[in-house]
Amino acid sequence: MGHTGVWAMSQAMSQAVWATRARPSRTCEPTRSEEKLRDGFGLDSFFLSYGSVFIGFSPPLVDGTLSTACRTYKGSLKADPLIEPPSMVVNTVLSVMAYDYPPEKLSIYLSDDGGSDLTFYAMLEAANFSKTWLPFCKKFRVEPTSPEAYFRTASEPLNDADNWLSVKILIDGRDSNAVDIEGNPLPTLVYLAREKRPQHHHHFKAGSMNALIRVSSRISNGPIILNVDCDMYANNSKAVKYSLCLFMDEKKGDEIAYVQFLQSFDNLTKNEIYASSFRVLQQLELHGLDAIGGPCYNGSGCFHRREALCGKKYEKNYKVDWKKVSDTKADESASFLEETCKVLASCTFEHNTTWGKEMGLIYGFLVEDIITGLNIQCKGWKSMYLSPERDGFLGVAPITLLQTLVQHKRWMDGHLQVFLSRYCPLLYGYKKIPLKLRLAYCPYNLWAANCLATLYIVVMPCLCLLKGISLFPKISSPWVFPFAYVAFVHRAYSLNEFLWCGGTFRGWCNDQRMWLFNRTSAYFFALFETILKLLGYSRLNFVVTAKVADKEALKRYDGELIEFGATSPMFDILATLAMLNLFGIFGALKKVILDEDEDLEVLEKFGLQILLCFVLVTINLPVYQALFFRNDNGKMPSSVTYKSIIFAMLACTATMCF
Repeated sequence: MGHTGVWAMSQAMSQAVWATRARPSRTCEPTRSEEKLRDGFGLDSFFLSYGSVFIGFSPPLVDGTLSTACRTYKGSLKADPLIEPPSMVVNTVLSVMAYDYPPEKLSIYLSDDGGSDLTFYAMLEAANFSKTWLPFCKKFRVEPTSPEAYFRTASEPLNDADNWLSVKILIDGRDSNAVDIEGNPLPTLVYLAREKRPQHHHHFKAGSMNALIRVSSRISNGPIILNVDCDMYANNSKAVKYSLCLFMDEKKGDEIAYVQFLQSFDNLTKNEIYASSFRVLQQLELHGLDAIGGPCYNGSGCFHRREALCGKKYEKNYKVDWKKVSDTKADESASFLEETCKVLASCTFEHNTTWGKEMGLIYGFLVEDIITGLNIQCKGWKSMYLSPERDGFLGVAPITLLQTLVQHKRWMDGHLQVFLSRYCPLLYGYKKIPLKLRLAYCPYNLWAANCLATLYIVVMPCLCLLKGISLFPKISSPWVFPFAYVAFVHRAYSLNEFLWCGGTFRGWCNDQRMWLFNRTSAYFFALFETILKLLGYSRLNFVVTAKVADKEALKRYDGELIEFGATSPMFDILATLAMLNLFGIFGALKKVILDEDEDLEVLEKFGLQILLCFVLVTINLPVYQALFFRNDNGKMPSSVTYKSIIFAMLACTATMCF
């Protein structure tokens, strides 16, 4: 899409906005939580009860920092511009600019690690379009404030230089002429493309965020920093006020370092085919962490206290003077600030400094968010988890199985890396954070290691069944009841928990399937790669999950049909394990049918093993369908089918021979 295409998109969106003025039914009705606020049970009561905190000075500055994808592209230092299209970035920026907050106190910073001409010109158009979009959002109380999400209805690169260093103040909120079409002030909007050089490590998203922190401190220096990834958008314009209610609480607010919102998605299918919502984790487990120090930092949708993010340790007598920090914007001209900020975004600025070690996001980890949150908590700060009735932010979940597995592999690789480093919560957090909080980090850090137990459960029972080796008590034995009790109660409790959190029965089944797929493929590769890194045979590699797909793949996703359609070692493992358990069932049926005199004895001796294999075969039904029956482009590649059959037959043959 060229420059004229971006302009045309802007014009079309403007026309749609003004056409919608005659249709107020399209706007959002007040939610129950908003009605409570007006009735004095929420934010309004906070302003009334703690009026002394606000009266006499303006609200604090808030800096919103947004990062584009950071995966290198075609061997260069640029990020792949196709992973997060400019239209997605523009929607994210506009949604945050439209927050229900004084615009003169709001600054938005976008870090474009691709240094993309297309993204830059799209941002210029977004700056112009904001003059129309923001008044429309405020007048009609639009939610969500992302244009694309609400409606649902750049030029060629000048060069291919990898050292594009650019800081541009597209909208200067201090300028009296920076107003929308109704004369209301606009938030400050800043575009940043930090410098990158081959001989300097740019540290992926963590480096991008740290550059944003430094640049924003020079221009607006807001005491509160919002971190949002560009594949998400602001879905609740009052989220900033909700967060400030916690930060500015007279009793406990000063000890809070960050407020983490739910990681929610707007493209989930009804039954969550790839289990991307982490429903139980987010609605139950993370809420419980508030009582023991607070949740971990999840990388996006998070409001930070600037001082805590920049390395300050919490002290018991620490007290924020909100009057003093409410007006700290720079007095210099925009052009002067742009030039001075280039030094802060250069690739050499961090040399011989504590950036990436004690200041900003921590470097050297795939999960820079988790390690940064842990480091902040170990300095005495606490965090809070916030989940208003209307989600604060919505993002885009992966729509193919391979995207999901790759994302999980990166997460688990990073978590295990943290556990095996000097930042291991059990050791690093000793006498710094409560034991309960240290233990709460460990299950996530050790998810990758759980692949070994899962692989044993999937592989050994079926092979032993073929060999005639019984692993469980006989059906008639009283010792069978402990196994049956644990299996039944655990699954029943899991189902009840999932349904209680608003899921469906089919959604729970998909959750169990993805649990198996992840632990036997993504987690296994994460464990293997982490070990290689520790031995020095592999380097840190940050892989960003693509957010785009063709129409046919989207159609299959909406129909809740699992998308394979690619060759991957992960698919080789999934298909081989599925075939292995299918052969195990065939072997069991053969024993029951051919040995008619001993069929009851076979069921008596191998009943639990046969049941386990049957459950695994049932879970893998979509795999068999993709291997043998589907004809669309989302089927399993033929090479994977052949390899899985051969590998499974070799495993069965070796078992029978030895």
